[in-house]
Formats: sequence, structure tokens, C-alpha cells
Amino acid sequence: MAVDFDYQEMLLGNLYLAGNILPENKSIHGKKIIQKINNTPIEEKETIVALERQVFGKTGDNLYVTPPFQVNYDRHVEIGNNFYANMDCIFLDVNKIKIGNNVMVGPRVSFYTAGHPIDPQIRIEELEFGLPITVEDNVWIGGNATILPGVTIGKNSIIAAGAVVTKDVAANTIVGGNPAQLIRAINEEDKRYWNKKKEEYKSRLKEK
Repeated sequence: MAVDFDYQEMLLGNLYLAGNILPENKSIHGKKIIQKINNTPIEEKETIVALERQVFGKTGDNLYVTPPFQVNYDRHVEIGNNFYANMDCIFLDVNKIKIGNNVMVGPRVSFYTAGHPIDPQIRIEELEFGLPITVEDNVWIGGNATILPGVTIGKNSIIAAGAVVTKDVAANTIVGGNPAQLIRAINEEDKRYWNKKKEEYKSRLKEK
């Protein structure tokens, strides 16, 4: 079997030419599965989830991505347990996108591993690159957020709606804005407040 130099360079985060990737490694297979998902009646959830397990490279228990959505390749996204993403999300996975357990993603969130050189002449030559994205456990990403190449989002953190995340996010923090900046740390007061709200909910439920 021929060595697919440009495909290997792509996954290493180096410059590569997409047009030189060999047919067996191109993104068309994943795009065909996505087309099936997005054309499946929404009430056929089991069929949708089965197809989603085909389009992602690795999946855990309890997966659902609300169609429609887009994935570039069919093997570069790895997802842990208890993953939910709302509609219109984009996984531009020319490099790896690794998502941990208990991650929630709002509508129209975009994960962009792809990048292009600053030098316009190199861009004209169609050389490009991709850097991996990592989302650790228990992260919540608000609607319309954009995650850019090379970013790691630390565990338990929250990405505010509309944020453009250009650099790593520390664990247990809330970030927002464009470019995303630290809003504050998640603290014990948050835990007390939301546990109180949970107990109030349970109390109301009992009174039903």
C-alpha cells in the first residue's frame, strides 16, 4: 500500500495539500454518512444514533447529536460517555477532536481544527494545516461558540454562548467574548446555589 504522505502530515499538524490525499483517506466517506443522517426522519432516533456511531471514530455510552450537523472526515472525532450536541454543529476534523465524558454542546457550535498560513502566497499554493482540539470532562459549550485549532478546554469549564476560543481554557472556569477571556472561576458558592435549586426542584416534584 502506498504511503499517504499528505494525510500523515495533516494528522501531524504540518502543512499538507488536501488534493494529494489518497482516495481511501479522503473525507467523502464521512460526508456520505452525514448526508444519510441529515436526511433521516428525526423521529427515527435509533437509526440516527447508529449512523452517528459510524461517522465518529470513537464513541461512548449515551450519544446524541441533533441533526442537521456536519463532520468533515468519518474517523477523527472521539467522544466519551454522555455526550449531547444540539442542532447545526460543525466538526471540521482535519485533525483530531477529542471530547471527554459528560459534555454538553449548544446549537451551532463549531469545532475548527483547520487553519491556513498567514503568508498569502503559501495560501495561494493551497498548503494548509490542522491542529487538534481537546475538550475535557464535564464541559458545557454555549450556542454559537467557535473552538479554534490547537485549543484544549479544561474539565468542568463553561464556554459562554458566542465565544470565540483562541487559546486553552483552564479547568473550572467560565470564559466568553471574542477572543474568549476569563470571566471568573467556578467556585463553592456555585455548588451551594445549584444544589439548593436541585433540592427545591425535588421538593416541588414530591408535591405534585
